Amino acid sequence: MRHLRVLGLETPLLQKRLIDSWPVVAGEAIARYTTSLRIQNQTLYVRLSVPALRADLSMRRQEFVQRLNEHVGSQVIADIRFN
Repeated sequence: MRHLRVLGLETPLLQKRLIDSWPVVAGEAIARYTTSLRIQNQTLYVRLSVPALRADLSMRRQEFVQRLNEHVGSQVIADIRFN
């Protein structure tokens, strides 16, 4: 990872790993209703096709932050916003 850090590629690689891990961490049922994921300023933005899921997932956002960061082995995000 040190070589990637020098090249400025470590953060984008970790962000991609975190986004790719969403179906594993969130579960296939939630991933099925996820239409897009993006990271900006250490916040993961999750767009959902079912508005009713937003409230439930918003209450669990710190759990998701912790589990996603643990999955990639680094502090990549600090918050999640569900749209």
